[in-house]
Amino acid sequence: MSAGETQPARTVLAWQRTGLGVLAVAGLLLRSAAVHGRPAVLVLAAVVAAAGLAVLGVLTRRRAGSAQQAAGRAGDARTPRLAAVATGLVVLCAACALAADLVVRTG
Repeated sequence: MSAGETQPARTVLAWQRTGLGVLAVAGLLLRSAAVHGRPAVLVLAAVVAAAGLAVLGVLTRRRAGSAQQAAGRAGDARTPRLAAVATGLVVLCAACALAADLVVRTG
């Protein structure tokens, strides 16, 4: 297998790790909601989980398709819009985690 054939697979794996990381944060927020009895944290965990599922279910698939097309025609594989959306979802995840921490500390 050449490097050109494995690059799309590595790219998809990186996007999957991003989605799984966001889902892991959602799990930690769910645990925090249960331990501290804060329903607001539960809502934040749901938002983060939705973001993680969006990365895994939608963005990763679209990125995989564009990577395969680019590999097939030896073209440009960059997808700045998808990367911007993924970055926005990760920032949303961080903001929700910060808000959850503030809810737990001030409650």
